Amino acid sequence: MINSFIGVEKYKVTHSNGRHQFYADEPVEKGGMDTAPTPDELLESALASCTLVTLRMYTDHKQWNVGAIEIAVSLKREEGKTIITRQLKFEHQLTDEQQQRLIQVAKNCPVSKTLGAASELNVQIN
Repeated sequence: MINSFIGVEKYKVTHSNGRHQFYADEPVEKGGMDTAPTPDELLESALASCTLVTLRMYTDHKQWNVGAIEIAVSLKREEGKTIITRQLKFEHQLTDEQQQRLIQVAKNCPVSKTLGAASELNVQIN
């Protein structure tokens, strides 16, 4: 569980999971102080982290020597929909079969499944 707080400082948000504290903010042009990633950037980083960990677990299990794995995640909104794109880069050459399998593995990381599912999103006031 993440607990979050916003005070009077525009628009810095403090997040805590009980073990770590981290922040979100908006850029100056949106009225923030640009002291931390934006909420969209945190979402992009969650997807990137989940994808990379899932790929590393899979390639380790298969004993595929793919070397370092790099990912770039972009999120854009256009015409009423959100498009999230992941671009992967592997240090070592992959076969076509490995590439296709790793694309499927990436699509099945837990965060990817959550974002891709038609989920219920609730809000409560205590």
